[in-house]
Amino acid sequence: QVQLVESGGGLVQAGGSLRLSCAAPGTIFTLNVMGWYRQAPGKQREAVAHITSGGIINYADSVKGRFTISRDNAKNTVYLQMNSLKPEDTGVYYCAARILFGSWPPRSYDYWGQGTQVTVSS
Repeated sequence: QVQLVESGGGLVQAGGSLRLSCAAPGTIFTLNVMGWYRQAPGKQREAVAHITSGGIINYADSVKGRFTISRDNAKNTVYLQMNSLKPEDTGVYYCAARILFGSWPPRSYDYWGQGTQVTVSS
């Protein structure tokens, strides 16, 4: 199985920035689709952004223009640069990955990280 290891979460003031990272150590195959989800307090989990190994990207409307997803295919690592953060961005952020291409944007993933807390104070 694939283990996804996340880092970069924390506490930040509104208007600030954070950069999340998610790596899959030890993998010898390409994770062709990777993405980020988040779950705010009292809310359902929602997709934030997805990226393919070819660089195709999809963002949720709520983060367009503020967040940037990128990846390093050689390392099977995905990043989420979060700028102009708002209190509404607060939540647990989850990394996800799948080996094969499928529907776009993806509706399912094979592997999930444990989640990292992002808190934006006003």
